[in-house]
Amino acid sequence: MHRLAFKQVDVFTHQRFKGNPLAVILKAESLTREQMQQIAHWNNLSETTFVLPATRPEADYRVRIFTPSSELPFAGHATIGSAHALMEAGLIEPRNGRLVQECPVGLINVDVTSQPDGSRLITFELPPATIQPVNDSDYRELQAVLGVSVVRDRRPCFVTVGPRWLVVQLRDAQTVLAVIPDLARMAINDHRTSTTGVVIFGPHPEGSNEHIEVRTFAPTCGIVEDAACGSGGGAVAAFIRATGQTASFGSQIRIAQGAALGRAGKLHLSISDESIKVSGACVTCLDGFLKP
Repeated sequence: MHRLAFKQVDVFTHQRFKGNPLAVILKAESLTREQMQQIAHWNNLSETTFVLPATRPEADYRVRIFTPSSELPFAGHATIGSAHALMEAGLIEPRNGRLVQECPVGLINVDVTSQPDGSRLITFELPPATIQPVNDSDYRELQAVLGVSVVRDRRPCFVTVGPRWLVVQLRDAQTVLAVIPDLARMAINDHRTSTTGVVIFGPHPEGSNEHIEVRTFAPTCGIVEDAACGSGGGAVAAFIRATGQTASFGSQIRIAQGAALGRAGKLHLSISDESIKVSGACVTCLDGFLKP
């Protein structure tokens, strides 16, 4: 392995060390899949991305996305953080404010908007979601795993957006923050249902800066709790749309995530009949090289 350019960026935040860190390995075409997984396992972040040349003419670049224990077909915080790292390194430039990312789930449109403070707001369009309500057995098991009652008239759903999330609506943000899940039991259930992890959410009081609080757990991927999850947030948006709650939550939703971990992630969801978009900012915390 020769020396590889490396960045560690904080995603879904304007403030260093308050978002969700992502390692980005630039120009990673010399690495094997086994080396990529080894590096991701050593980094021990929720995700590490490896930037490769695109194989499709419509794409500007290609990424492979690894958790400490597996490869993902798509991830939101990895998409936003990789775009930020590539632009900062001068390796790509948006065309008319847009980049196109290639990853195993397909092509992802990424929009880039310059902000008055000089930062960039990066937005991706969520892959089309498929939604499946849980059966009665899974419903009872889920309540035992979380140790809390879910909203009765909003049955939890498996939402597949590349990763397959089990999305669960709770009464309010305070209930979300108080959950102490049985992670060992959750991992067994996730394996059984071929699920990436569990996303829980609940509304903040009216007048709060953010509309909903979200927490994401993915123990089978080596992630006890994710600090700010783009695909999980997008899955929440798909759940809200599918359950007819867009009118009550609104089509522009501000998410807070990470408070349970001492972080302060901020995500923005935009919901329409045609698409779901997830937006966030990034800052770079580390910039250097992986030594051979």
